[in-house]
Amino acid sequence: MGEEEARKEAMTASKSGGKITFFVVASCIMAAMGGVIFGYDIGVSGGVMSMGPFLERFFPKVYKLEEEDRRRRRNNNHYCLFNSQLLTSFTSSLYVSGFIASLLASSVTRSWGRKPSIFLGGVAFLAGSALGGSAQNVAMLLIARLLLGVGVGFANQSVPLYLSEMAPAKYRGAISNGFQLCIGIGFLTANVINYETQKIKHSYGWRISLATAAIPASILTLGSIFLPETPNSIIQTTGDVHKAELMLRRVRGTNDVQDELTDLVEASSGSESNSNAFVKLLQRKYRPELVMALAIPFFQQVTGINVVAFYAPVLFRTVGFGESGSLMSTLVTGIVGTASTLLSMLVVDRIGRKTLFLIGGLQMLVSQVTIGVIIMVAELHDGVIKEGYGYAVVVLVCVYVAGFGWSWGPLGWLVPSEIFPLEIRSVAQSVTVAVSFVFTFAVAQSVPPMLCKFRAGIFFFYGGWVVVMTVAVQLFLPETKNVPIEKVAGLWEKHWFWKRMTKKRDTQETAM
Repeated sequence: MGEEEARKEAMTASKSGGKITFFVVASCIMAAMGGVIFGYDIGVSGGVMSMGPFLERFFPKVYKLEEEDRRRRRNNNHYCLFNSQLLTSFTSSLYVSGFIASLLASSVTRSWGRKPSIFLGGVAFLAGSALGGSAQNVAMLLIARLLLGVGVGFANQSVPLYLSEMAPAKYRGAISNGFQLCIGIGFLTANVINYETQKIKHSYGWRISLATAAIPASILTLGSIFLPETPNSIIQTTGDVHKAELMLRRVRGTNDVQDELTDLVEASSGSESNSNAFVKLLQRKYRPELVMALAIPFFQQVTGINVVAFYAPVLFRTVGFGESGSLMSTLVTGIVGTASTLLSMLVVDRIGRKTLFLIGGLQMLVSQVTIGVIIMVAELHDGVIKEGYGYAVVVLVCVYVAGFGWSWGPLGWLVPSEIFPLEIRSVAQSVTVAVSFVFTFAVAQSVPPMLCKFRAGIFFFYGGWVVVMTVAVQLFLPETKNVPIEKVAGLWEKHWFWKRMTKKRDTQETAM
């Protein structure tokens, strides 16, 4: 009751809000290329792991097991073929460097602005894609992955902030969800390229797949040079209110920006403290933001999406498809995921974040449990998963991906980027991205052995987490639909649970 009143009050307090201008759209499209590089990497790493020439060159033990299994025409141990620590290190090494880079990016974003972090992310990813495409041994391959991780770490920390700060409050959900849309576009593009390059008979198709990542990285690197800085960042880094006002007028397409400018100046006053930003985040008055900075990325990773994203080709081969068929099935799910994220962009500012979380959570839960039951029944019946079951799994995976695509996919980036006050926004976003990398790494390391040991049980495992996160969001996250970004902090003070921790914010700040 109090929470909803606070949201409406914040909406009416800032009447201008602005409109969508070409300047904002062009800037956000360019910045969102940071999502393309992330999505492309997720898609391409899963695809090349199912390519025989790639496995033969870098992971010969896995390749020999696969060929032996194929000659014997036995699929009952197929889950375990890809349970190689070295192979999973290829995927997960990116997230180790990404974790470190995202924490370093906090100081860059806070002190020098969002643009430098985006630029550094593009440069590092460009270098990693060049080295990966020309790799001659596993060492080169892993170094390339580490460089890609640095690029993704900087981009994932800065791009969501950039989009949320540039967007008018009325359209912030749609514009910020563009980051996840671009992740989906990158993932889909990687699947298309993987599907075509696996047909190349001279065993260098995987090189094309890895090296093509340089294209979006180049666009991001060059484009970031011409990006405007956000008004929020201008005030935070330079304190130049006049410059911020001019930029605000340009991005909002109106001269009536005084209310929003006042909010920005007031918000920046709290960020001028010399206290360490990480220490400030630990203060009791920021407890809701800290909990969400930790919980949202954790929940996003334990939806089970990476079982599909990293290992979809492997999973589809497990349920009876060949190399080409598995990549085609992954391509189909990529299209579904991108389309559902586009739909989320259209409705998120109308029906709200929490409604999408609820719908998507229920959809993911039903599809995961059903997939687990189908695989379990099929194995108990004859020990081999037949093609008919495989097609059913593909359909259900598409249902699951659609649910993720309009809920935890885009909202897992949108909500953290809009709920943090300016004084802790950069460091809190770094914590969010770092936690995401930690649990993405954990998932990447654990999925192959879990598939090998638990088989169908892995879907029930992640289904249980979907129940937990769906309930938690409905209980503990305030609705931020159409609320100006610098007014969101006030929602915590009216929330039924968090108000006991945040009610003393104003008195604490005046005391400081």
